[in-house]
Amino acid sequence: MRRLVLFDIDGTLISDGGAAREAYAFALDAVYGYRTDLRRYDFSGRTDPQITHMVLGDAGLSPAEIEAAMPQLWEHYLAALERSAPGRVRVLPGIGALLDALAADGRVMLGLLTGNIERGARVKLMNAAPQPPLTPSAARGKGPGEGPSLNDFFPFGAFGSDSARREELPPIAVERASRLNGHRFRGPEVVIIGDSIYDIRCAVPHAATTIAIASGKTPAAMLQAENPDYLFASSEQLDEILAAIIS
Repeated sequence: MRRLVLFDIDGTLISDGGAAREAYAFALDAVYGYRTDLRRYDFSGRTDPQITHMVLGDAGLSPAEIEAAMPQLWEHYLAALERSAPGRVRVLPGIGALLDALAADGRVMLGLLTGNIERGARVKLMNAAPQPPLTPSAARGKGPGEGPSLNDFFPFGAFGSDSARREELPPIAVERASRLNGHRFRGPEVVIIGDSIYDIRCAVPHAATTIAIASGKTPAAMLQAENPDYLFASSEQLDEILAAIIS
């Protein structure tokens, strides 16, 4: 019995205290001259490129105009995120214990499945220290002054920089997992954990197991309407979540 467990980031593993949205607004202004308030948009579950087309498309830019400057957008965004993330990212309740338990289970392989571009995801997780701290084995190999972070749990993943379409990300994660351990995960062996309706929807075409956790902005009732295989109020429901993953 093997499981590939793929975690969403924002609202599932962490809250970034608004650091990413602040950095993104700065980058939109610097590159596209866009200054409209972003608070009217719900970014939950969407990929970073998808968000960019949504926001700038509403402002009247063509897809070609948006794509042409997107590399510069990410440069400005990442620089701003590296400045704004420290001290603002927090690990959500129960995540430290859940990841420790999964990392210690030889049947489980951990990865990410997120709409964040990869470098943005890594900046966020680099600033997220789990409580309690990482197990000694997970923190092994750290250099002087380098503390543990959630990045230590996730050697690979699938990201918004791989595809703007979230439903295309699960096969990418599966392929990368198979390169690392030689096992081709299929169907329900792939477990996708997230806090948005899009985390659930992206799993459906691939017959993956879905675990929704109402720890983000999406109400539990909306998540339930998507018919996930499992729904939990919080990652603090450790025993129940572990049973759902391995069952």
